[in-house]
Amino acid sequence: MFSRRDLFLAVLAAAGLVAALAWSLGRGTLPRADFTFCNGTEVKSLDPAKVTGQPEGRIIYALFEGLVRWDPETLEPLPSGAVSWEISDDGLQYTFHLRPEAQWSDGTPVTAGDYAYSLRRFLDPRTAAEYSFLAWNLKNGRRYSGGAGALRPGDLVEVELNLPVDAINTLRGEVVHGELVRVLGDDGQELSTEQLEELAQRESVDRSGWTFVVQTGDGQRSFRYADDATAAKQEPPEGIEWCRQTLVDFSTVGVEAVDDHTLLLTLQDPTSYWLALTGFYPLFPMQQACVEKYGSPRWTYVDNIVCNGPFVPEFRRFRDRMRLKRSDTYWDRDNVALETVDVLAVESVNTFLNLFLTGEVDWIQEAPPQAMRELLAEVPPRDDINPAPMLNTYYYLLNVDRPPLDDVRVRKALALAIDRDELCGRIFPSGEMPAFSLVPPGLPGYDPPVLGDPAAAQAERVAQAKQLLAEAGYPDGRGFPRLEIMYNTHEAHQLIAEVIRKQWERNLGIVVKSRNEEWGSYLASQRQSRFDICRKGWIGDYADPNTFLDMFVTGGEQNNTNWGRTKYDQLIRAAAAETDPAKRLALLREAEVMLMDELPIIPVYFYVSKNLVKPYVRGFYNNIQDYHPLWAIWIDRDGDTPSDFVKESP
Repeated sequence: MFSRRDLFLAVLAAAGLVAALAWSLGRGTLPRADFTFCNGTEVKSLDPAKVTGQPEGRIIYALFEGLVRWDPETLEPLPSGAVSWEISDDGLQYTFHLRPEAQWSDGTPVTAGDYAYSLRRFLDPRTAAEYSFLAWNLKNGRRYSGGAGALRPGDLVEVELNLPVDAINTLRGEVVHGELVRVLGDDGQELSTEQLEELAQRESVDRSGWTFVVQTGDGQRSFRYADDATAAKQEPPEGIEWCRQTLVDFSTVGVEAVDDHTLLLTLQDPTSYWLALTGFYPLFPMQQACVEKYGSPRWTYVDNIVCNGPFVPEFRRFRDRMRLKRSDTYWDRDNVALETVDVLAVESVNTFLNLFLTGEVDWIQEAPPQAMRELLAEVPPRDDINPAPMLNTYYYLLNVDRPPLDDVRVRKALALAIDRDELCGRIFPSGEMPAFSLVPPGLPGYDPPVLGDPAAAQAERVAQAKQLLAEAGYPDGRGFPRLEIMYNTHEAHQLIAEVIRKQWERNLGIVVKSRNEEWGSYLASQRQSRFDICRKGWIGDYADPNTFLDMFVTGGEQNNTNWGRTKYDQLIRAAAAETDPAKRLALLREAEVMLMDELPIIPVYFYVSKNLVKPYVRGFYNNIQDYHPLWAIWIDRDGDTPSDFVKESP
């Protein structure tokens, strides 16, 4: 007699034959790659400055590298693009000595100028980099990123003039340097420094009619914004010149290419995690010549892209795979074991598992919850699965501009009415933990504040939620408008949304719908706040509470809730400047207390990693950031010892 588990896995295996056949046919006569993994959705871009998703990140870590790279087991920063560095006694200056033998994939040298160009582009408001706040740690980085809103009379400024409408979109117009003398408003009246400061605190200010008077080497010149099309067909007002943008002069930002192999970065305040952060892909360099030759996004196309990492793209077949091959010009090529890697664009976690069980792929990031439950129950334990804690939180964004979510009582009622224990027990077999804070537990010295009393019975939380909803004017849910949960297409996200939607209907008497969007549309809707409630997940970029909390500063690129508080912003800035570790963590905790009091987000659960990795794969380690660089992976099909993956996490 077959057991239930045997029958379940037999069905999966049978289904796997169909999926494996389909993918094998897709591969055709293509030789099998040394290593193959499922990467989730089709990546939307390979531009390190612009992407934010895990699928894109996995590929970018293979194609590019930064000043440091992380040890795949301990996450400690290791020499990479920089062979060595010095940090000043005050913690403000980092001098990086670049690796002389580092080359781009076209054979040209990687220089400090490439890093300086890339950081400037990353901070440029026209790039619209969602992660640009990471470079606000640099001296005047936030002011440069802030565009005209950060300007004050007396500032050194750069004015970018317009280009023809058919110009490559990554080219800059002529840049005029000078000192800002004054700013005139729409009515032609001079705006005082105090007025400019007050306007800078507002979320949306139209500065298109302002005039910026700049003292240049050619005398005073007046500039006003216009896009390239307007500048090409319309004369500016008398005495005024059109321009694309006016920014704080980049020479005042803490980025200096001292020479070809020396990069000096100066921080606004001491930042303990800065060295490790330079190993995060948004801060990686790009080759200026490539970016400006092809424009965006064409410079990232397989036939055009120039990389400095251990791999280069060989080809890309949409809705199938991207094949990577080991770079001939990479400085550490001899220590990269994999010659070829196939990155499969597969969204279905059912297909993930089918391909894994039939041996078509060597690594998948997850399996369907019920399958995970069965796989983890096997005796003896499997040697290809090992769930481990992660620095990762699953939460919902709430659009606080939309009634009734503009009422904190409603937001708190929604947060309390979720039965996280039921959710985790029903859906997740791998040890996911209910989340009552944004920052996961386990960071040394930090005790996250929590929403309500996690030890309270769920009935007590529901009773409090009902009371809050009644106080907001919706007793037993009467008169409550219909809300909608938005999530990106994925079986688990759909299941979570359905469970939470039904809990809200059962516990609060309200009607909630859900909708899914494909990855690209989902990201666009999220950026533009086209949602009531939106699912979100965040893996810490570094092991510090700040990586979660600085997202929610007013106007932050990842803060799509429309929530912002001056006090919160001040706490995050004060924490960045605080050199005493205990005081710094206390400031961050105070900021998270505000977040948990006002709840523009609802924490749901803390992730665990759910990778399945073939036993012959070596150099693949569990770590809290789920970071698995391809340069460290090698294949040992004849080995008879347990893989690194099933060892205890560090």
